[in-house]
Amino acid sequence: MTSPTQRPTDPATASAAEISTLTKTATTGPITRVLIANRGEIAVRIARACSVLGIESVAVFSEADAEARHVRQCDMAVPIGPAAAAESYLSIPRLLAAAQLAGADAVHPGYGFLSENMAFAREVAAAGLVWIGPPPAAIGGMESKTAAKLVAEAAGVPVAPAQRLTDMSETALLAAAERVGYPVLVKPEHGGGGKGMQRVDLPSTLIAAVATARRVAQAAFNSDALFLERYVERARHVEVQVIADAHGDVRHVFERECSLQRRHQKVVEEAPCAILTDVERAAICESGRAFAAQVGYVGAGTVEFLFDPVRRAHYFLEMNTRLQVEHPVSELVTGVDLVMAQLRIARGERLSTMPAFALGTTLRGHAVEVRVYAEDPATGYLPQVGRFERLVWPNAPFVRVDTGYEQGDEVGMHYDPMIAKIIAWGADRSEALDRLCAALRETVIHGVVTNLPMLLEVLNRPEVRAAALDTGSLNAWYGGQGPGLGLLDDDVSLVGLIAAGHGGPLASAQADGAGESAGGLGAFDPWSALSGRGFEHNRGPA
Repeated sequence: MTSPTQRPTDPATASAAEISTLTKTATTGPITRVLIANRGEIAVRIARACSVLGIESVAVFSEADAEARHVRQCDMAVPIGPAAAAESYLSIPRLLAAAQLAGADAVHPGYGFLSENMAFAREVAAAGLVWIGPPPAAIGGMESKTAAKLVAEAAGVPVAPAQRLTDMSETALLAAAERVGYPVLVKPEHGGGGKGMQRVDLPSTLIAAVATARRVAQAAFNSDALFLERYVERARHVEVQVIADAHGDVRHVFERECSLQRRHQKVVEEAPCAILTDVERAAICESGRAFAAQVGYVGAGTVEFLFDPVRRAHYFLEMNTRLQVEHPVSELVTGVDLVMAQLRIARGERLSTMPAFALGTTLRGHAVEVRVYAEDPATGYLPQVGRFERLVWPNAPFVRVDTGYEQGDEVGMHYDPMIAKIIAWGADRSEALDRLCAALRETVIHGVVTNLPMLLEVLNRPEVRAAALDTGSLNAWYGGQGPGLGLLDDDVSLVGLIAAGHGGPLASAQADGAGESAGGLGAFDPWSALSGRGFEHNRGPA
């Protein structure tokens, strides 16, 4: 890898028809060098896809990421500023300047950061670069959830009863909730991640919930616009992967289930959804495809639904106009390389000419993914920092690891604490879960506390094994506690959890002998980490 010094109409308020018209235009063209406007595992993933297609990759990095793996992985790298994301990865001028300096002819935004920023997409196109993503107006058109619902209705896609809140008087709010039907969710029109969402079961709590949602939405998304949506009891979160070329060919790549969530953030993802019949699968996948076609979509995207297991019906939620974190499970069960497809679509190629799509896609087996975070379930999932003194990822058949870290790398305080995704494929769901659990047990992480114990416990719950779960399961099972922590009766149990959950640090440390330190286990001795109510998480194995 070398540095550049060595190698130099508002869509948010548009109607469904207007959105469809706005989004027909996509930029395509020859691509020889891609600037990856992101970091971590997704930047590594994109760089690998570029390499397969003979495309050069350009990393960007902040001062905190100068030695990061994605910088080492790419063909070139450009510094873009201080550690603060606002002055580096979220700075459109710095990213465009980096693309110009590197001689890139295309930009891939990855996910997060500016991946769903309409202004960034427009600036990239205005600079004469190919934007590897949907047309800018498609991004803007999906920013408003109520506008997206209009698109869904125009496409004949089922939507849950909902109403936009324009009159905030108590009388109007109570009337709106009655029309939608209790229980209701008070939801911000903009943003995501569950921020601001409030469940309301009784009219007596509605006004306070609306006030809370407005306050949170304004702080998080700079907009206090809200809407009401009927709450679906025991809902399953099912999303459809869609892909479309610039020639009007729109397809689905089947569905994923992401129902196991903590605070509306996905913890476990799998494909396909275990409870859908063939008829239900065909219906929800066609709804996703039809929605993408209605909006004139180009590239890879995800249409999200709630599935009601009682009524056996699905309802449109929203569309994510980017690659999803959990895209690998779809890749493993279909054989489609979604990132490579993004690149080929951006070059103007047709889906029908790509081997993965030429004869149609089919499902084969089952895949399950978990996200490994540098966070501590015992302290309310607070992000953790540190250096990976020892880092061993599983290396087994049918197991995939997407990560931006290697041994010796550091996890800092500036960015998302996800350090890896571990994904396993099996001929059926049970086999996939067994392989994933084995892979987690084989993972060795010293120096940084992670959520590995939590993931192992969740995957081994009988409800998960039986696919008897919904979006509220983790909260119902554990409440505010981290999985496993409520089961600890003494310090010995605690040490067992630490050791077993982090890939056997006791055994691996003993095998390493004096290599850890002059005193044997030294800093990695879990017994020395016990203090006070149990342990200190900035010390010991992790």
